[in-house]
Order: sequence, then C-alpha cells, then structure tokens
Amino acid sequence: MSSSRTILITGASSGLGAGMAREFAARGYQLGLCARRTDRLEELRTELTRTHGARIELAALDVNDHAQVFKVLREFQQRFGHIDRIVVNAGSGEGRRLGTGHFDLNRRTAETNCVAALAQIEAAMEIFRAQQAGHLVLISSMSAMRGLPRHLTNYAATKAAVAHLGEGLRAELMGTAIKVSVLYPGYIRTEMNAGAKRLPFEVDEQTGSRALAAAIEREPAKACVPGWPWTLVGFLMRHLPLRLVVRISS
Repeated sequence: MSSSRTILITGASSGLGAGMAREFAARGYQLGLCARRTDRLEELRTELTRTHGARIELAALDVNDHAQVFKVLREFQQRFGHIDRIVVNAGSGEGRRLGTGHFDLNRRTAETNCVAALAQIEAAMEIFRAQQAGHLVLISSMSAMRGLPRHLTNYAATKAAVAHLGEGLRAELMGTAIKVSVLYPGYIRTEMNAGAKRLPFEVDEQTGSRALAAAIEREPAKACVPGWPWTLVGFLMRHLPLRLVVRISS
C-alpha cells in the first residue's frame, strides 16, 4: 500500500475509530483523525508515529457542531491535497425505552447518529465530488437490520437511517469513481460498551477493528463485520418473523 493513500476517520479518539486508525497506519496510510478528546488523539498519534512512522494530522471536532464538520473536513483536504477515503464513524450508543421520560437522551443520540452523520456525509461528498473520486465508508450497525425493542429502538432506527443514506448515494453514484460502503458491525467489545453484559459471538476491539479495516479495503457495497457469523445473522434478522428477531436481540 502506497504511503500516499490518505484516510480520514471521525470519532477516532477511542474504540473502533482508534482501532481502525491503528490498522490503517500499519497498512501505510496517512491519517486524518478527529474527535472531541484531543488529548486522546495526541496519545494515539504519538503511538502510531513511533510504531509506524505514519503522517498523522489531528483536529478537534464535535460532530454536532455542523459548521465545524465542514470546516474541519475542508482543512484536512487542504492539508493533504487529496483524501482517498473518509470513514463516518462518530456516533452514540446510548438509548432508553421510548415514552419513559428520556426524550432528551434519545434526541441527543438521534442528532449524533442521524443529523451529525448527514453533516459528515455532506462534507465528505463535497470533497469527493470536487476530486471526482473517493471512498465514503459509513459505520452502521447490525441493529439497523430490523426495528428492535426496548433501549435499542431509537438506536436501531438511527443506524438504519445511516444505511439508507449510504444506499441512496450508492444508487446515484453507480458507474463513477466515488464508492460508498455501509458496514454493519456485530458485537464488538469497546470502551463504549465495556460495562454491558457479555453477548454471543462477541469479539474484542482489536479483532473487530482488524475485521473492519479488512472489509473497508475491499470497498464492498455493504458488509456485516466480522463476516462470520454476522452475514448469516443479518440474513435471519431481515427475514425471520419479528417475534423471533426479538428473541435473537434480547
């Protein structure tokens, strides 16, 4: 992999964002990393510069500041001259049952996962349209496959919205040099869900990040990650009666 290849990752200070940064640095990419926690980004840059000698540019970014999203992505494009791939990864996993007095929390999750994702997609697509080339990667979730109950209802809907944005763009851009991939991660243990109960088929952060990076390199239209068993699980979630999907997701 040529060192001139450049990837930009949002939400890169921890979890899958930081894990993907490590994977792509090992593959010889230049990295543009942004997140709210710049101290964590600085630590990550020090680590990856030491281990891989990668060029890494950083920026503070709260994706809910939509004007800042456009500003930061444009500045990255100016710094590097060309961006090959942008990964829309920043998001929130928080959720509560609807109608139980937690509207503000659920609204914040919807704003981060939907409206802020839209801002990132718009900003990325401005760059790719100007370049007439690029690879847009949207991190959705296996939860997006169907409507899910309880605390997952709002989260699943937001991730389904991201997936549909990606598919709509892919329909528009077929036959062009701009590629769009939607990835559906399964159960991956990260800092964000460290306190949750253990789940079937769960993998650790390093394994999950490696699987995501490998999938991204293939530039698929869509992919469940890791492929086994989540491709099969995704098929079942889409086609089984809802009452059985509820059992699977419980």
